[in-house]
Amino acid sequence: MGVVGIIPARYASTRLEGKPLKGILGKPMIQYVYENAIRCSILDDVIVATDDLRIKEVVEGFGGKATLTSPTHPSGTDRVAEVARDLPAEVVVNIQGDEPFINPGMINEVVEPLLKDPEIPMSTLMHQIDREEYSNPNVVKVVTDRAGFALYFSRSLIPYPRRTKGHRAFEHIGIYSYQKDFLLKYTLMKPTPLEIFESLEQLRALEHGYRIKVVLTKHRYIALSVDTAEDLEKAQMFARSLIK
Repeated sequence: MGVVGIIPARYASTRLEGKPLKGILGKPMIQYVYENAIRCSILDDVIVATDDLRIKEVVEGFGGKATLTSPTHPSGTDRVAEVARDLPAEVVVNIQGDEPFINPGMINEVVEPLLKDPEIPMSTLMHQIDREEYSNPNVVKVVTDRAGFALYFSRSLIPYPRRTKGHRAFEHIGIYSYQKDFLLKYTLMKPTPLEIFESLEQLRALEHGYRIKVVLTKHRYIALSVDTAEDLEKAQMFARSLIK
């Protein structure tokens, strides 16, 4: 097993309890994520990592794989690491369980740099955003160096458009791939000041001096994370549009 995709799925979401099991056109959201992930050609296996037996039973009911994890993990990354620890994988992909319309091609994109260069500890994705998203703190921005490695992630607009001509800004897309050994090391690192201040976990790696490769996706990014009942309704509407 060279590359494994792990989908963290927690039941007790504060804004939408049991959201992995919420239905989108009669199918649980976690099934959308899983079915898109298994369409990815680069993954050797896909596993749902969950803290709740109800989620595990639903996943296994539609033919998927699921593993129960500790209910005390502070983040999805820690949940992914628990499952990855005992797997014979080299690269681990953290696939967000609340993005039902993830494009399988984007999973390929986030994994490829780590397969080409095992010295890269982790990678993620970005896409260009429009000006109306510049001031939205929920749209996390990223800037990179000339080799495509992250310089910084922020909820604020970066870079600041002192000169507006030719200005471009990029949103960070929250899918990550890790060299397995680095993932296990990463979850043992203490949270860092910038990580806590911005509430952005990936800053921990930068503050500890590790590089993050950021790939500009070639695919259309459907920015539809389901965190609230309103988000769920938007997902319902989008799913309906796909079958017209």
